[in-house]
Amino acid sequence: MNNQRSFFFNVDWVTVLLYLCLCTIGWFNIYAAVFDENHRSIIDLDTNYGKQFIYILSAIIIGTVILLLESRFLSALAPAFYIVTVFLLVIVLVIGRNVGGNQAWISIGGGFRLQPSEFAKFATCLLLARYLSATNVKVTDPKSFLIAGGIILLPMLLIKMQPDDGSTLVFCSLIFVLYREGLSPYFLIVTALLITLFITSLLVSIWYVIIALVILTLVLLMLFRRNRAFTLKLIIGLAMSISFVFCVKPIYMHGLKPHQRTRIDEMLGLSSDLRGAGYNVNQSKIAIGSGRVWGKGYLQGTQTKYAFVPEQSTDFIFCTVGEEWGFAGSVVVMGLYLFLLLRIIMIAERQRAPFSRIYGYGVASIIFFHLIINIAMTIGFMPVIGIPLPFISYGGSSLWSFTILLFILLKLDSNRMGIIYA
Repeated sequence: MNNQRSFFFNVDWVTVLLYLCLCTIGWFNIYAAVFDENHRSIIDLDTNYGKQFIYILSAIIIGTVILLLESRFLSALAPAFYIVTVFLLVIVLVIGRNVGGNQAWISIGGGFRLQPSEFAKFATCLLLARYLSATNVKVTDPKSFLIAGGIILLPMLLIKMQPDDGSTLVFCSLIFVLYREGLSPYFLIVTALLITLFITSLLVSIWYVIIALVILTLVLLMLFRRNRAFTLKLIIGLAMSISFVFCVKPIYMHGLKPHQRTRIDEMLGLSSDLRGAGYNVNQSKIAIGSGRVWGKGYLQGTQTKYAFVPEQSTDFIFCTVGEEWGFAGSVVVMGLYLFLLLRIIMIAERQRAPFSRIYGYGVASIIFFHLIINIAMTIGFMPVIGIPLPFISYGGSSLWSFTILLFILLKLDSNRMGIIYA
């Protein structure tokens, strides 16, 4: 029996079980979030929870089909998948349906819609893995870095034109893939520093920020005064940091849209509008906090039942978990995600093929970004940018894309002892 016919013996069933647990948790929480007394059946196709049941069944079928594919097929057709998704991202700008201010959906009839930006995630991961695993390609080489960056940047720009800021930012998580493949940690340090300077410059006077930068630089100069190369880099870094600080306010005022600035102001406490821009997050925190330790009980959440939190079956689905299952239930859900992420990283590290390893880290990066940003958004630690909670939020495009993303990795892993390919 060859590897292709015995894939059931090689598939990481622990990961599959985690996937099924999260999908089931999502389905029951969607039922709770939009429960209708006139449609009590959880498989009523006139409701979102009934549709989610169909999405889950079709996702399982999609995952099974992927496991039956030839592994080489996934690598060989990576450019084709990428081209098709880029084409769809262009098409949606022309014929797409506008939902919630984003022209990101293509209607496919029967009340169902397709969101190309979701599928661009796995296509980008595949092509990025295909390119970085090629012979003589190194992230430390400027040309290779620019090409890898271009693979990530193209779908980002097209999604930004929709405009869908949440999905656009998701692709930034792929910098962790580049880091794993040899990108200098200075890129991550500089990125973290710029974000810190940006936020700090909004909270306090820029002169205080500059004084703090100068003091920090002087301390470092005293500690490393004999290292001339480090001293020069430090002075250049100080000059660039001060220049950036002066640019923060103009970028903030003219580079962001009013509703984006409002959401950031609410998050940072610079303004408070609990009946306007801050309503969603405030109601979300009330719902999660009211669950306390053990929750109010399934279908007993008042914030959920009376629809105080908008988008509670999609972007704010974690509110239902917090209110009805409490802190204990939230910890269980977070624990499942943590176990899944650790499992994905373990799978990525045990790959013999560079293509599979790189793709695995792409999967981990995207799921991690979605998880952290979505939950941080619901508890007010991040501005509302509208990205789903993997496998749990309502939506066919989201569930299908995460299923494809994960099951491609499972397929590659099931063949890890076979022929190594680029």
